[in-house]
Amino acid sequence: MPRPTRRCPGPQPMPPIDRRAFLKSTGAGFGMLALADLLRRDAKGSDGGAGSLNPLAEKVPHFAPKAKRCIFLFMVGGPSHIDMFDPKPELDRLHGQPLPPSFGKLESQFLEADPICLASTRSWGKYGESGMDMSDLVPHMREHADTIALVRSCQVDSVIHAPAHYQMNCGRVFMGYPSLGSWVGYGLGTENENLPAYVVMAQPEGTPEGGAPCWGAGFLPAAYQGTLFRPGPKPILDLQPATGEFSRGQQRRTLDLLREMNEADLDPDDSELSARIASYELAFRMQAEAPEAVDLSTETEETRRLYGLDHPRTNDFGTRCLLARRLVERGVRFVQVYSGGGPVAMQWDAHSDVNANHEKMCGLTDQPVSALLTDLKRRGMLDETLVIWGGEFGRTPVSEGGSRGRDHNARGFTMWMAGGGIKGGTTFGSTDEIGMNAVEDQAHMNDLHATILHAMGLDHTRLTYLHSGRDERLTDVGGRVLSGLFA
Repeated sequence: MPRPTRRCPGPQPMPPIDRRAFLKSTGAGFGMLALADLLRRDAKGSDGGAGSLNPLAEKVPHFAPKAKRCIFLFMVGGPSHIDMFDPKPELDRLHGQPLPPSFGKLESQFLEADPICLASTRSWGKYGESGMDMSDLVPHMREHADTIALVRSCQVDSVIHAPAHYQMNCGRVFMGYPSLGSWVGYGLGTENENLPAYVVMAQPEGTPEGGAPCWGAGFLPAAYQGTLFRPGPKPILDLQPATGEFSRGQQRRTLDLLREMNEADLDPDDSELSARIASYELAFRMQAEAPEAVDLSTETEETRRLYGLDHPRTNDFGTRCLLARRLVERGVRFVQVYSGGGPVAMQWDAHSDVNANHEKMCGLTDQPVSALLTDLKRRGMLDETLVIWGGEFGRTPVSEGGSRGRDHNARGFTMWMAGGGIKGGTTFGSTDEIGMNAVEDQAHMNDLHATILHAMGLDHTRLTYLHSGRDERLTDVGGRVLSGLFA
């Protein structure tokens, strides 16, 4: 019996559809068009260039942040808490005597077997409504006693400069791990795609002993590493093309061609080449905004005097603090400003004479640091800007080699924070009677990093990156948020 022939139906009339049903059925399509446009913008950048998604595109924090931006003022060499923020009457009583065994044995590179206690000779007072203890080394900073929170119980795991630098910046005593600023960029992206997300300004005389790994991206994609600004009037070299050499349209087409050639055989895991591609794009976009951002000539004379730009002693660090304010004002997420680097004479490394060293280093920085807090506050920016001050460790309560100098102390020292939800006028934690060991509310570097990330809306246990089969994080397997620092 022959199989019946199957006929294809002809065109059928569409059932009638009203306006409401039409919008319901096509709404998802409109949404996808909007999403595609947003992705295209991320991929191209503001100038319409082609390319892959921007790794530094702004991201949503884990929870509502107290701070949107951070300025870390790093005092290279180890400032002495005993002479600046943590007076010790018992140490004054023990001056010239051997260190009592009850305080334990000091871990040190240079101290002799029987160290002698060394009292501070600074003048002390209580400042602000909080009655915060500060010495005469920081006369300008004392004006902000009710703005800052002292953390007197800080600890790191090494008394050697470079490992302590790595831990202070990257959470570990070894190089090769992502820095704090890199983790912040990875977690939050940038607010301004025309400027770097993470900027570093080093001492003109040289970088800290830890060097570039202190602001490196480690195993994170290389796009998250810090951008080093040069000292002097031109922090960014070769920002503008030679006059008449290329039009902006020609630059755009050249970059597009270069990107296409680079991406032709790009390994997705090659973060170095991806970062190089992204850096070309960023450099192109920076031509429009960066010159204005680093041009201090637009600042008022009053502001320039406030930061000490009119005095050779404070001009350098004051310039960098003012640049930091201008950069965060324009959406840079994380700025690190180093005081100290290069020769020992330009560091807070007071091995032979703590008074002479700290009088010099405080003279260079105290006024600019105070100006930064004043300026952020009067511009209404301090509430959303976390400011951190500190070095890689503190100093010992004993004399080094019979001098008026102090050796490195990693077991108890002081840092401070301000803005970004921090409760001003707070003194958190304490050291023992002579300032050697943190004894109350110990704040290991993992805890400080967890607290900084928390202020910026990031949960340190959730901010992870899979590396060599392990979910790595800034705080390793430790870290607790120091909730007592927040208002």
